[in-house]
Amino acid sequence: MSPFRSHMQAALDQARAAAARGEVPVGAVVVAPDGRVVGAAGNRTRELNDPTAHAEVLALRAACAAAGSERLPGHDLYVTLEPCPMCASAIGQARIARLYYGAADPKSGGVAHGPRIYDHPQSHHVPEVYDGIRAAEAEVLLKTFFAARRG
Repeated sequence: MSPFRSHMQAALDQARAAAARGEVPVGAVVVAPDGRVVGAAGNRTRELNDPTAHAEVLALRAACAAAGSERLPGHDLYVTLEPCPMCASAIGQARIARLYYGAADPKSGGVAHGPRIYDHPQSHHVPEVYDGIRAAEAEVLLKTFFAARRG
């Protein structure tokens, strides 16, 4: 097993790219067991007119296409914001091994807040969850984006 290497910088880069497109700045990357990034995306809900086009879902879709499977055992997901309930469920359905996220989302989160998807008996797969990874950077991106919108 190779030593741990965080891929949160790649997720933050995806979040910055999303903000530049006028999307809420959330980014996600999926990392294969061998350490390769196999899916990367930022939010594209407005661009694609698709309420499911969250960074996590798009990154999972890319990784699943690359793997030729709807399941990604042994894979890690890095995302800049606590996943919403929809994304948390998709992460479980994909059988992601480890979820690393940055900023907490008390308003819309689905992992540590709100419905706490992985606490339900209906969750057939629960990833290991690590929160607060480079959270301050992710929070600044989000706060700056929304402050400019209200400006």
